[in-house]
Amino acid sequence: MTRRQRFTLTVVCIATAMLMLDIAVVNTALSRIAEDLDTGLGGLQWVVDAYTLALASTVLTAGFLADRFGRRRLFVLGLTLFTIASAGCALATDIVMLNVMRGAQGIGAAVMFAVSLALLAAAFPGSRERAGALAFYGASIGASFAVGPLIGGALTSGLDWQWIFLINIPIGVACIAVTLAAVAESRDPNPRPIDWPGQITLTAGMSLLVLALLRGNEDGWTSTLIVGLLVAAAAFLIAFVAIEHRSSHPMLPLGLFRYGAFAGAQVAAFAISASFFAVFLYATLYLQQIRGMSAIEAGLVYLPGTLVMLVVSALTSAVQTKVAARTLIVAGLLLVGIGQIMLTAAGTDTSWLVLMPGLIVAMIGTGLFNPAVSAVALGSAPAEQSGLAAGVNDTFRQAGIALGVAALGALVPAEAAFGDGSAAAYVNGLDNAFYVGGLVSIVGAIAAAVLIRGVFATATGTHEEAAGSAPLVVAAEVA
Repeated sequence: MTRRQRFTLTVVCIATAMLMLDIAVVNTALSRIAEDLDTGLGGLQWVVDAYTLALASTVLTAGFLADRFGRRRLFVLGLTLFTIASAGCALATDIVMLNVMRGAQGIGAAVMFAVSLALLAAAFPGSRERAGALAFYGASIGASFAVGPLIGGALTSGLDWQWIFLINIPIGVACIAVTLAAVAESRDPNPRPIDWPGQITLTAGMSLLVLALLRGNEDGWTSTLIVGLLVAAAAFLIAFVAIEHRSSHPMLPLGLFRYGAFAGAQVAAFAISASFFAVFLYATLYLQQIRGMSAIEAGLVYLPGTLVMLVVSALTSAVQTKVAARTLIVAGLLLVGIGQIMLTAAGTDTSWLVLMPGLIVAMIGTGLFNPAVSAVALGSAPAEQSGLAAGVNDTFRQAGIALGVAALGALVPAEAAFGDGSAAAYVNGLDNAFYVGGLVSIVGAIAAAVLIRGVFATATGTHEEAAGSAPLVVAAEVA
């Protein structure tokens, strides 16, 4: 590995870990934020969703901009916005200001996320070395999300909630400096124009859908407001699909979904995000608000599973040369689904130890899943459109979290987490969320098994190819 490759891999993984941490790190700080900023679960849900929704709705455009103007340049701009917005979050004096700054953070994260895989693809052109780089990248995603509650808990208990954002500032500055000094620039030689109609309809549709899901319990699912929001969301999303179908330069080329590997990777990414990653918020509130744990204690509950996942992720690089990506993705999602169902063993008075088997099983699945799905997603588009491929995959990941937080939250009685209701009601709702999350993961595994079909050979072993697809970037065509 060359010096430039080492620096590129390091800065991309650190930056990705930082933006993923800011999805997970807030979980153990939510109770303290609610107390300090005088808000309830509705405001706290937006602390998560303002970030993930902004990320999901802008990451595709960020990929287009990166392919056109230079991936390193956009990566630096994303880092800069993310760092400044982090300072704004720490200075927030009310929940509205915090959520606005979280949205700004999400836009910066969208740029970083859209460019990260493209930078790795440019730095590691060989399939064997790219597989190793993607394994580290996948490990950084899974580990940061899993260790986020622990870091958030330590900072919140030891200092205060503002420090979960202040810590981003020196990391962001250091990543900017390393990127400017050591990361090579790359771009699409034939970039397409930005699809503004698609951007507007996607953002509107996603925002209205999340808003409806978040407010459904409070306003009533048959109320005029909620029905109107759902109808408007459906109209915008249908318009988005129609625009992409007719556009000569769509932000989401629908033709890519004809290839099973590409479609399967997106479905799989959405499934794990809308289930396991989304339910973290409610599980952490259970530990703190129902079981009475401190922020650091709640974070420590996740530590054993995190360590297991790190080991599994580290081994994935070797496994990917011998085991098909389809097998890793399907097995990972099945384990994540089973693990979530096992988490229903938690009760109002049970020990936190009953969570360990389910968490460990789900974390093993996550360790298998992340590097494999990244490899399939990136390998399903031409190299010159790697920013677009990364952006599509990140859109499905973040949209999954945003919609999962909103949808699973509809199953959990919000008032019970903050003293206005019974602990048993909250646990029953949380169990329902675990069951639904487990089902979503299992359905995602089945869909991935069906969609990702066929085998092609590379220098590093056998991997997946969609039946009838064109040769993928990292593969030699099979006769």
